[in-house]
Amino acid sequence: MTRQTFDLEQLRALVAVIDTGGFTAAARASGALQSTISMKIKRLEAEVGQPLLVRLGRGVAPTAAGQDLSAHARDMLRLNDQAWGSLSSNRLSGQVRLGVPDDYAAQLSDTIRAFRLQHPEVTLDLSCAFSVELMRQVQDGALDLAVVTRMPSVPGGEILRREPMLWVSAPDFRPDDAAPLPLSVYPKEVCVLRTSMTEALSAAGMPWRIAYTSMSLTGQTAMVGAGLAMTALTRSMMQQAAQAVGPASVSGLPALPEIEIALHRRPGRPTEAARLLGDMLKERFVAGGGV
Repeated sequence: MTRQTFDLEQLRALVAVIDTGGFTAAARASGALQSTISMKIKRLEAEVGQPLLVRLGRGVAPTAAGQDLSAHARDMLRLNDQAWGSLSSNRLSGQVRLGVPDDYAAQLSDTIRAFRLQHPEVTLDLSCAFSVELMRQVQDGALDLAVVTRMPSVPGGEILRREPMLWVSAPDFRPDDAAPLPLSVYPKEVCVLRTSMTEALSAAGMPWRIAYTSMSLTGQTAMVGAGLAMTALTRSMMQQAAQAVGPASVSGLPALPEIEIALHRRPGRPTEAARLLGDMLKERFVAGGGV
């Protein structure tokens, strides 16, 4: 039986188009010509015998077959890059300074562990802080990379994922209809979750009060789990929360917007170690999809 073999460069082009949402953006990101990217996709579709991408407005999206193949392609490309890296006589070294909010640290632990195993001679320094502080440190050059929640007033960075915000409470939470809704929040002006909650409630004409302020996700979920307040989290944050916390059952709550998780890189040319870790973090969120 004849065995068919995929062209890794064709697969790399497919993943680039899906990740960036278009041929032009994929060409820009990979430093190739748009015609080259298009040709690789056409040849790949001809080989598999079915379309892998479909046009949606000005962009493109994967078909079911394209989504399935891209998942395999990511594994194949990762193994290819790891194999070449292990055979390289010039082992990667240096230092990478990464910043993440406490909310995302647990989600990224597998990616950080994989990077350390692949590049044991790279010193990896991890800092946890609020997103606004991490973005400032990246711009000042104190950090090489930061995964943050984008603030509406501070755009920029590469969007990794969009996640809906959900109202969260203890299962038995029953607020007093005659009293303002008690909220558990992060400090003012450093958290888009707090701003989104209070603005949505005020726009809906629902009175609220700050019952508890905490610097950490653990503190937030402890207060909410005790039934003393409610808050808003993303679904991925809820997966890290205590069992006592779940979707709120309070009626009349206004809808909340999505948040954007973004990757910020230090201005200037990145080191090879910082570039590789940034690509791994981006792949982690893209492969994980929206949750």
